[in-house]
Amino acid sequence: MKIRFDNVNFNANNGPNGFGVKLAKEFYSQGHKLVNSNPDAQLSFIQKVNDFNPCVLRLDGIYFNTDQDWKAQNKQIRLSYLSSQAVVVQSNFNKELVFEYFGERDNVHVISNGTNLEEINDVQPLQHDIIDKFENIWMCASHWRPHKRLNENIRYYLENKKEKDCLLICGKGFQENIDKKYFNLMESSNIFYLGELNWQQLISCMKKSKYFLHLSFLDHCPNVVVDAKACDCICIVSSSGGTKEICNKKDIVIKDINWDFEPLKLYQPPKLMFDFYKNEFNREDFSIKNICKEYIKTLKETTNE
Repeated sequence: MKIRFDNVNFNANNGPNGFGVKLAKEFYSQGHKLVNSNPDAQLSFIQKVNDFNPCVLRLDGIYFNTDQDWKAQNKQIRLSYLSSQAVVVQSNFNKELVFEYFGERDNVHVISNGTNLEEINDVQPLQHDIIDKFENIWMCASHWRPHKRLNENIRYYLENKKEKDCLLICGKGFQENIDKKYFNLMESSNIFYLGELNWQQLISCMKKSKYFLHLSFLDHCPNVVVDAKACDCICIVSSSGGTKEICNKKDIVIKDINWDFEPLKLYQPPKLMFDFYKNEFNREDFSIKNICKEYIKTLKETTNE
């Protein structure tokens, strides 16, 4: 197929763009062409920039934070949702969410995120004189904002760590989001902030880690958790949103609120009690190869229609 990627910045490494790079590489490796003009179909990320039919829209979640003008933020996304020939959402949670806010429609496909297992296999686990002294490595990574719950990640680690454990924290926004009481405990509790890392460096840390913490509030399908699962980490996630759909039976899901889909203050997430939640999902396959095939199937169906 000849496919145009629309509204993707291949030079950025944030969630949707980072996944777009992985998917584009896999399309190419499976024999498909990436074009700027005269495509067979267009794959638009979040919203359409180029108006072209047939178009498959890949949604990355929508807005519902009452501290922002969420209706205005959703306006162009909703128009793209209604005018595209098919829509891809990353989780069953996302499907419920867009149906609630934008209305139900046909040709909405749940296709989770995947990652490149071959590239992961080529990355060596982190080797560091200080980190190598610990028995169990914990890790968390994000672009830290209040709903990513940095402090809840740290609190869970502190309440569950053993004497020879350490925690690695990666990603920008750390200084702005860590509570002073936890910042003051870092040295005595073996907590290390590594800064903002590139993808290969993150994978190297994940392959060193036993546990990966992601207690984010109402997240959709975080690529960082997909990568952590592909690195065989035991993931500790919250039950809200779509993150639990990435997990399998060896992971730990912490009970969060049952959200009624009403707009709320996203940056004021509730405190967790750290009660366990029985997760019904059991995902084992994280390969971008199979995810790519699902996208191609959906794109081909739109051209046939």
